[in-house]
Amino acid sequence: MTTPIDRTILVTGASSGIGEAAVRELAGAGARVFIGARREDRLKTLADELGDNVGWQKLDVTSADSFEAFVAAAGARFGAIDTLVNNAGIMPLSMLADLKRDEWTRMIDVNIHGVLNGIAAVLPGFLAQGSGHIINVASVAAHKIAPTAAVYGATKYAVWAITEGFRQEHPTLRATTICPGVVATELGHDITVPEVAAGMEQLRQNALTPDAIGRAIAYAIAQPDGVHVNEIIVRPAGPTF
Repeated sequence: MTTPIDRTILVTGASSGIGEAAVRELAGAGARVFIGARREDRLKTLADELGDNVGWQKLDVTSADSFEAFVAAAGARFGAIDTLVNNAGIMPLSMLADLKRDEWTRMIDVNIHGVLNGIAAVLPGFLAQGSGHIINVASVAAHKIAPTAAVYGATKYAVWAITEGFRQEHPTLRATTICPGVVATELGHDITVPEVAAGMEQLRQNALTPDAIGRAIAYAIAQPDGVHVNEIIVRPAGPTF
């Protein structure tokens, strides 16, 4: 049985994968959900399907201005914001010796700066209302590094560290890190090294479906006052990353 969630929640990276699954789970539980991503057509289709409690706006998480406008639009639509799910991320894996500097920079911008831009956009409001919840989607790569994932893992460890710092600085607010294992999503579609892309496809032979992570996010949000879920690691069964 789904626990009702009477909150206003922002979700980034909501056009597919974990983000879309989280939106479906949260909207199904009765939450008001405002969704953002770069692909406007997918956002509109999802919002039209799920009804009036889902609003949307195009979002570039690497832009502080875009994130501020996104939060303002959510506030105008639904009022005070309770939760931000920082889900947007990219994973163009490669060996360090491949010197994919542009990909390194892009991962840092999306995976780290995107999270920080989200926190900066909602934190003043959280402090003013005396409540709020940051949920940052990291990865098991925040805990376990493999070849080709040095930079990606570094960005996800940074997400873990930022969330833990937020928790300690703001003990009356909620902070949760979600660390998925292998999930069947578009993440990694931008891997430009053919053998690495093939390895990722092989790894995904045993993968979670995105709804598993959507339920983990909903679980953290649905806890009663006084219960803060600080971290959830979710892996598929069996020997896997």
